[in-house]
Amino acid sequence: MNLRRDVFQAIADPTRRAILLLVSSHSMTAGAIAANFDTARPTVSKHLQILTECQLLEQQQNGREIHYHINAEKMKEVAEFIEPFRKMWDDRFNKLEDIMKNYKPKD
Repeated sequence: MNLRRDVFQAIADPTRRAILLLVSSHSMTAGAIAANFDTARPTVSKHLQILTECQLLEQQQNGREIHYHINAEKMKEVAEFIEPFRKMWDDRFNKLEDIMKNYKPKD
């Protein structure tokens, strides 16, 4: 059974975020990815499966090995969705900073 996975549920998990960071610069095999974690290899494989189902990672067969790499287009979609929220919070923090710069405590 192939469940539809939610991208934001997938990236909510710290291990999956760490996997995305690992493969962000170059593709890696499941074994190379698993070597970076203190969890069982099947656990890492499950994380890879979820990230692949969400299309955040893509698989590429290279001989007998499968290499995982970032799906830049899907990551761009996620970033574009998040951008208005980031901007809103940046604006709010900048306003708060301005208020705090002008704040003078009563003596």
